[in-house]
Amino acid sequence: MEYLGVSFELGNVPQLEPDFIPFAAWARAYLRGAGVPVSVAVEREGGKVTVRHTRIHGTAAMHDADRRYLERYVKFLLWSVGGWRVYLRGADELGHELQQDYAPGGARAFDVQFMQDVYERPFEIVVCGADADFPAEHDSAVRIGGHTDGCRIGFDAGGSDRKVSAVVDGRVVYSEETVWLPKLSEDPQYQYDGILDSFRTAASKMPRVDAIGVSSAGVFIGNSPMVSSLFIKVPRSRREEVKTIYDRAAAEIGAPIVVANDGDVTALAGSMSLGVTGVMGLAMGTSEAVGYVDREGNVLGWFNELAFAPVDLNERAMRDEWSGDLGVGCKYFSQDAVLKLAPAAGIELDGTKSLAEQLKQAQALMERGDVRAEAIWRTIGCYLAHTLRLYADFYDIRHLLVLGRVVSGRGGEVLIDECRRVLREDYPELTGIELLLPDEKTRRVGQSVAAASLPQIGG
Repeated sequence: MEYLGVSFELGNVPQLEPDFIPFAAWARAYLRGAGVPVSVAVEREGGKVTVRHTRIHGTAAMHDADRRYLERYVKFLLWSVGGWRVYLRGADELGHELQQDYAPGGARAFDVQFMQDVYERPFEIVVCGADADFPAEHDSAVRIGGHTDGCRIGFDAGGSDRKVSAVVDGRVVYSEETVWLPKLSEDPQYQYDGILDSFRTAASKMPRVDAIGVSSAGVFIGNSPMVSSLFIKVPRSRREEVKTIYDRAAAEIGAPIVVANDGDVTALAGSMSLGVTGVMGLAMGTSEAVGYVDREGNVLGWFNELAFAPVDLNERAMRDEWSGDLGVGCKYFSQDAVLKLAPAAGIELDGTKSLAEQLKQAQALMERGDVRAEAIWRTIGCYLAHTLRLYADFYDIRHLLVLGRVVSGRGGEVLIDECRRVLREDYPELTGIELLLPDEKTRRVGQSVAAASLPQIGG
């Protein structure tokens, strides 16, 4: 295959999307001829800085390839780490072009606004003409979770249901799931009432409450949801109510609280249940959620919002309605991927039904052994193998825990089998990564139980 003057081999092509151009495979070929060093740094809260080094070609003939590579590289790093300022050294011309992209009204205006909403300060890209202007790395991992002493509430806030567990000295004494529709509510009182109701229910099952741990969709600074799909309809004028929602609910119970991104808690749940570290948790549901626990059992304090990170360089790839970008993870590792691939597989789903119901239709075909449906999950498995090569360039992964509605039932098994096959044939250096599907109990309540372990009592 060839893209922007770079030829590369792709041993396995996704069955239902032959135009897929995996960023990792293309970048590997691109970097073979690249000799100009470039450094990228991303700054986030508390003066923390993550630094990465790469290369470009730096010639007029390769300008388009250089621009595409560096823009996608910066985008991936930004959505994996998160930050309000990006520094570039060694690529002045491309840096100035990226400044135009990452500006209000530019191609990456969504990214700019998102980061500004999270960090509450202007976003900027700084082109460093001198080494003295480029910052040194200042990163730090944080140990969370793994605490099982005392009487704890674990809460998992999802987009279609909320789960809560009462945990006493590491033993679950009660758990329940409750349907709710937070994404449809403009009044954050709805979400607050639901959260507090779950807290009170769990509290009633224990003699006392020593601590509360929460796993929630969104990006957090401390316990504050700075951006979260759970509050997508809430007007900006009520932002302060959202930022304090978990702390206020915990104050009603009278217990300390720790809130973490649901992706990180997914990885923590896998690490706790398996007794291992170096775990990436990847949930395929309404969107893609990712978390990571490093080899020391810590979280990095990164965004891990890989739903918005590039996967596919095909310029005719499916567009994400929210970010406006093409070829990002949420269209490859979510229910959207199944619905996108169904027509190519020759399957007509009922468009009058909800997206979740359409997913169930495709899964029903899968359970009956329909070869057309099997092609969908094999295609996603191929996506995953190629993308795991990309993820492994940014994360030190020993174990990949794959969960979510998309991988329930036979589909998950087919997806994992196909991913393993493609890894063996195209990326043998990654075959040491253990791919795991959680058991049904872990899939359903493991998140809230792991969340209960987040706070350190008295810490």
